[in-house]
Amino acid sequence: MAAAENPFVSELIERHQATLARALTALAERDYWSPYPEFPKAYGESGAADGKAAFDALLGSTFALPGQPEAGDLVGTEVSPYGIELDIAYPRVDLDALLPAVRAAAPAWAAAGPAARAAVCMEILARINARSHEFGQAVMHTTGQAYGMAFQAGGPHAQDRGLEAVACAFAEQTRLPEQSSWTKPQGKRDPLRLAKESVVVPRGLALVVGCNTFPTWNGFPGLFASLATGNPVVVKPHPRAVLPLALTVRIAREVLAEAGFDANVVTLAAEREREGIAKTLALLPDVRIIDYTGSTEFGDWLEQNARQALVYTEKAGVNTVVVDSTDDYKGMLGNLSFALSLYSGQMCTTPQNLLIPRTGIETDQGPKSYDEVVADLAGAIEGLLSDDARAAQILGAVVNPAVLQRSAAAASGEYGELALAPRVVESAEFPGATIRTPALIKVEAHKPDDRAVFLNECFGPVFFAVAVDSSSDAVDLLRRTVTEQGAMTATGYTTSPEVELALVQACLDTGVSLSLNLTGGVFPNQTAAFSDLHGTGANPAANAAYTDAAFVANRFRVVQVRRPA
Repeated sequence: MAAAENPFVSELIERHQATLARALTALAERDYWSPYPEFPKAYGESGAADGKAAFDALLGSTFALPGQPEAGDLVGTEVSPYGIELDIAYPRVDLDALLPAVRAAAPAWAAAGPAARAAVCMEILARINARSHEFGQAVMHTTGQAYGMAFQAGGPHAQDRGLEAVACAFAEQTRLPEQSSWTKPQGKRDPLRLAKESVVVPRGLALVVGCNTFPTWNGFPGLFASLATGNPVVVKPHPRAVLPLALTVRIAREVLAEAGFDANVVTLAAEREREGIAKTLALLPDVRIIDYTGSTEFGDWLEQNARQALVYTEKAGVNTVVVDSTDDYKGMLGNLSFALSLYSGQMCTTPQNLLIPRTGIETDQGPKSYDEVVADLAGAIEGLLSDDARAAQILGAVVNPAVLQRSAAAASGEYGELALAPRVVESAEFPGATIRTPALIKVEAHKPDDRAVFLNECFGPVFFAVAVDSSSDAVDLLRRTVTEQGAMTATGYTTSPEVELALVQACLDTGVSLSLNLTGGVFPNQTAAFSDLHGTGANPAANAAYTDAAFVANRFRVVQVRRPA
């Protein structure tokens, strides 16, 4: 039965119509909205236990993807940062057979139309959502996120970003009417009449190159934007974070098959560490879209070499905080201490540099010197993480050896004077977990050796309290940092209208989103789907934003067919 004749597709369109309509409203209003509960208990009393059991059943297994072209051997290099054995083997894709399989699958998916594709994508997301606890375990044990964060960020929040991409893609594809009439008056002669058809034509094969830290949150926008616009997708996960995206691909293939489509519309390309299959895939002439999150080095390589494809990248950046003044000193310290500690700073949005005037700042508790601000922030971090059990739930585990090396370098004084030394946190639940508290380092803005360190991304739990001559110099340094290094976020604390105006203008000029005076339960390294854009695409840290029209609209083109009416 052809997909267009499959009653399941019509049923899916009806099933998800109200949610799609609400998502489109949310995109316009930009207020809080989510169809996916972020509270674990919303998934049933046994939801957490069931998800853990499903995850445990995967350990030591071979991950099957029936119908996908396979080379006949297996790969699997995932190791949990919490010290448990995963030992999951994935079938290696047969690249020689992959392209013919995808080419065969593509036409029916392209012909399905925006409404059918959106409904299928939303059913995939609904089934992923029902297994959020399983995804939370998978994300936790491949990224090192603590379970609470892995469940939310790797589950409902990632699903929000996927649905946001589907809704935005649907809106852009339906902006032009499928059928239109054109009539041009000719005076006394009969008018000219044409019937016009506008057909959405996908770009072609899309490649998603996954990252180690946020495989679903960063992977879902590109995956669902390409799927919803009619493009088949090859998912190439990071070798240390395969499972979350493998589960995604398996669910997607199941839904596609049930809806009458070839499951090879979505395929998985797992690899061994440092095998480099992403380079091979990226240069295939069939690959017309690439979504990538990771290092600047490989992102730049993709932009420079994958000339046949549209390349959407999120790369390294240096996120900056300007501390000028505050009317809630305790709230500022609490907000910053949590922002710096969350997931051990292993987020692309985590602040790295805190620019503080060496003459001090004005607060509701009176003047505070540079040294006092740094000492108080160090104390706030220590207080937040003083209990190992609580610290483990906030910090998660260190994701890779390079992050651990940077923490060790900070502890040795290699980066500068320590205001707060990192320490080892022991986890009673996971004795093999690698957990480190943040290091806070005092540096001088005018010293070349210090600038060589803090003006580069130092990914992980290493942060710099940068002494600057004035708030004006801090704004200038923020401007230079974003221009040269890029940034996903900028943050400011000030009670001065003049400083606020300068901060806003600097961020507008350099293309980075700004959070001002956050002292409560919203943190600078968090963004909300349907309201916040993640990145801007206007500075070197990223050339795209989740999810604006530019992120989806060029994944398809509109071809017109004209006939005499």
